[in-house]
Amino acid sequence: MRQISVLGCGWLGLPLAKALLQQEFTVKGSTTTSEKLPSLNQAGIKAYLIELESDKAPLNIGDFLEGSETLIIAIPPRLRGKNKDYSDANANSFVKKITMLLPTIEKAAISHLLFVSSTAIYGDINTDIYESTPPQPQTESGKQLLEIEQILQQQTAFKTTIVRFGGLIGPNRNPARFMAGKEGISNPDAAVNLIEQEDCINIILRIIATNTWGEDFNAAAPYHPGREKYYTAKAIEQGLVPPVFDHSKPSEGKTINSDKLIKMLNYTFINTTL
Repeated sequence: MRQISVLGCGWLGLPLAKALLQQEFTVKGSTTTSEKLPSLNQAGIKAYLIELESDKAPLNIGDFLEGSETLIIAIPPRLRGKNKDYSDANANSFVKKITMLLPTIEKAAISHLLFVSSTAIYGDINTDIYESTPPQPQTESGKQLLEIEQILQQQTAFKTTIVRFGGLIGPNRNPARFMAGKEGISNPDAAVNLIEQEDCINIILRIIATNTWGEDFNAAAPYHPGREKYYTAKAIEQGLVPPVFDHSKPSEGKTINSDKLIKMLNYTFINTTL
């Protein structure tokens, strides 16, 4: 039996779980919303209600992992909690929540782990970004994602592959609406680093199919126009009010290079013009 556990059946994890079912995997999936359990089960996913906590592992995490060879963690950090100033970030520490899972993962039969991370670990350093580029996270989520990456890669009970996605677009994430009508937007000349949901799923499927473990990949479509050019065109394309950018300061950004992924996985991006 080929079984995979997907921790986080949300915007990315749910269609990924469905794609795994189509490839004849048995799939266990988690959600934090009890109302979603019936729809997961109806889709053929064995559903679990799992809420990560920073001081203890969920009681049912062992059952969720039992029988799976691979664990995919596809959960956004959600560090802010109730306070927008991050004053309760420690209580909502994503690092602590993932660390609490490690003893159970080690006891289970998990041999491979795929962690969905973000290119936010690099910060905006006005250069091309490769996997060898030293991380310089500037946000709290970027800092915690980097720490989790390092913790997972140090584990010896299983092999971890990290996939750092750029900005996620696709169903219910329309890039034309990200900035339409807004004013005073900074960094007009910074490159966009986006990736469609379909490519995200296909990249993960390719990693599993090729048994590419113990690696890290940057993943953004090889299409990097400036933010002003891209978001203005998208707004006009859909009849929305174009954004207004601030040119008073030099733009800060980065350009994500996905050559390692393209070459090692022999992968061709489906959506390159976004």
